Amino acid sequence: MPRVPVEPTTDLDTAWADLVEHGLCLIADGLGAGSLAEVHERLYQIADGDPDGGRGYVYDLDMTNQRVWALLVHGEPFVELATDPTALDFIGRLIGPRMLLSSLSANITNPGGGEMALHTDQGYIPQPWPDRPLAANAIWMIDDFRADNGATLVAPGSHRLGHGPQHLPAGAPPPELVPLEGAAGTLCIMDGRIWHHTGVNRSSANRRAGIFGYYTRPHIRGQENWQRSLSAEQLAEADANPVLADLLGLRSWHSLGLVRGAEV
Repeated sequence: MPRVPVEPTTDLDTAWADLVEHGLCLIADGLGAGSLAEVHERLYQIADGDPDGGRGYVYDLDMTNQRVWALLVHGEPFVELATDPTALDFIGRLIGPRMLLSSLSANITNPGGGEMALHTDQGYIPQPWPDRPLAANAIWMIDDFRADNGATLVAPGSHRLGHGPQHLPAGAPPPELVPLEGAAGTLCIMDGRIWHHTGVNRSSANRRAGIFGYYTRPHIRGQENWQRSLSAEQLAEADANPVLADLLGLRSWHSLGLVRGAEV
């Protein structure tokens, strides 16, 4: 099976060049061993506490994969992922330094799990798209991503097509999909225009989890309504964290998000 044309690297200049050229990059050891162990344990505790939850997502073609939504609700260490400096630097260079955290969620593919529908993460944007993305993902590999355990399938270079799969011209061959493979702890930054979907988990016993930080330009409505998902205490804590406050839309931007009046 063909492989994705980038290798995990600790050289951030190489990673940025890969992102520009292929629409994605792999940063080795994006999570240190201690952080990875903590996130892995906590994520599966949450998922196992609600085994029937998170099924039937709109892009999933069956009920075997499990989604864990609104991970910020579960506090540390997920707040650290959402505000990871390396991820924010790369995504800021892609879509602009003022961005919103649209959602922070996990996708767990179970043994026998089926694939998703082919899509992009800015498919709601009218097409043809501008030359610069309006959204991007930071993907933390919580388990090894392998071709046999449902690694995300991606079409490198598809960010240059200017449209998503639903606008593929009649008779035109779709881009080739290849598995996005990497060791647990790898961080992938992916342009929001890349065509992709979850792969089939052909393993007999291995779950595969990835955490997806989905970021957009600040004028785009978020997938998650953080002001309603988070508790008042959590919102107060976020408001005291300048980076997180900006990401959650708690600060105004070019007159957007203003709050006026005596009662708010």
